[in-house]
Amino acid sequence: MIEFRMPSLGADMEDGTLTAWRLKPGDKVKRGDIIADVETQKGLIEIEIFDEGTLEKLLIKEGEKVKVGTVIAILNQINGEEKQKTEEPKKSGNSTKSSPLARRMAEENKIDISTIKGSGEGGVIMKEDVEKFIEKKNLAKSEKLGENMRLAVAAAMTKSNREIPHYYLEISINLNRAISWLEEYNKNKALENRVLMIALLLKAVARSLRQFPDLNAVWENGVVRKNQVHVGLAVSLHEGGLIVPAIHETDKKSIDEIMETLNDVIPRARLKKLKSSELSDSTFTVTSLGDGGAEKVFGIIYPPQVALVGFGSISQQARVSNGKIEICPVITAVLAGDHRVTDGHTGSRFLSCLKGHLENPEEI
Repeated sequence: MIEFRMPSLGADMEDGTLTAWRLKPGDKVKRGDIIADVETQKGLIEIEIFDEGTLEKLLIKEGEKVKVGTVIAILNQINGEEKQKTEEPKKSGNSTKSSPLARRMAEENKIDISTIKGSGEGGVIMKEDVEKFIEKKNLAKSEKLGENMRLAVAAAMTKSNREIPHYYLEISINLNRAISWLEEYNKNKALENRVLMIALLLKAVARSLRQFPDLNAVWENGVVRKNQVHVGLAVSLHEGGLIVPAIHETDKKSIDEIMETLNDVIPRARLKKLKSSELSDSTFTVTSLGDGGAEKVFGIIYPPQVALVGFGSISQQARVSNGKIEICPVITAVLAGDHRVTDGHTGSRFLSCLKGHLENPEEI
């Protein structure tokens, strides 16, 4: 028997509301299957299974708020006893006047149709009424999630500032070769397949972390070094707040694969449709201000991680090369490190390694 518990999706998460079960008792499950949708301060998250077996029992009802670590379902292992359960009988419908399409839409969206005011003849609820109801509900939900997200980020950053002794180091990186290399790399690619600078930055960070594993770690009553490099990218949300989805095994991905992952995960992050592993697996965070922003960003480490790199915007700066002054595209990388785990010597070597990768992009 396996107890499946409400997972933690970050240091700032204490509980979540189980909005919908995706599976039912008797279903066979395998690693990666989505078992439920849980609403947290970070949005509606798909919760994944990390075991293999048969779902025996659901212990939590839809709509219940559940603390992290609470057992929410029971699984039987593949070679264990598999019990068959019957589904609860469906509740009969009500007598509200509505069109068949409106009823189906309400049922699919789990809406009590009797709460909708009908605009049809005699007060009949029409498709348009359900659509307006859903739109209004989603708008209110989005505004609430935006506020919750800002509160969650504030709580996590307050905790980080209070508990983590930060140190900061910065380095300037000449991107002249990186930009030229990317232009050549993208020359024969379709517009939708072109690789952006952020993919190269993530790849360089991941390669550097392999050489400095003390920074690819978490603090859990002591430092725990991670074997896999899952770089998280801070994504700003339209309604405010940040969310940090993980790019799994960033160091093993090509820059094309990293770009493909970004094109998938960033839109889902902004729609708050991430999987639980994408929120909980990050071992290190990158924040990038992009074009037109400040030249430096001094980030706050996201616990339980122990380091973060912030990239400012690219600016044109004077540099001396071979005795001549040249104007070059330069980016500043700022490392925030946890002094309980590393010091300025390690951090400085990491930044020098990162600089070397980005100034020699053909070697990444």
